[in-house]
Amino acid sequence: MRTHALLPSPLGEITLVAEDGALTGCYMELHRRGTDEEDRLGARDDDSLSAAAAQLTEYFAGERTEFSLPLAPRGDEFQLRVWALLREIPYGQTRSYGDLARALGDVNLSQRVGWANGRNPISIIVPCHRVIGADGSLVGYAGGLERKRFLLALEEPPADEASRLF
Repeated sequence: MRTHALLPSPLGEITLVAEDGALTGCYMELHRRGTDEEDRLGARDDDSLSAAAAQLTEYFAGERTEFSLPLAPRGDEFQLRVWALLREIPYGQTRSYGDLARALGDVNLSQRVGWANGRNPISIIVPCHRVIGADGSLVGYAGGLERKRFLLALEEPPADEASRLF
């Protein structure tokens, strides 16, 4: 059974979608590849997604750096491999499309990695915002570059902590 919930956030309202107890979507308002079709969302049931809502709220408050939720993104085999790699990018770090392509065994896959990254249905929780251009630039984000900038800034260590890293 598919359900959805709405969560207010610093990025605007987030729509969470689940099926049979596993999260299948996390979409921001005006998300380029989001969903607003009621039949795809299922019935609204905020209680069924309370764990996901709580973890996202903690993340936005700076209290959570990892998510522990059952996930069931829908995609082809390549997309699922890319999305699994995204989950391995540590909080506060970034990777380039080329880095992910190399991790998949073929640097020539960078464009396909970008395509799969842009179709990630579980944004934030599957951290596609942590993928940047080879030159360090912020490129592409289905939720918009301002939101990507916000999420990366949220994950930056405090200045005093950053100085202890060196």
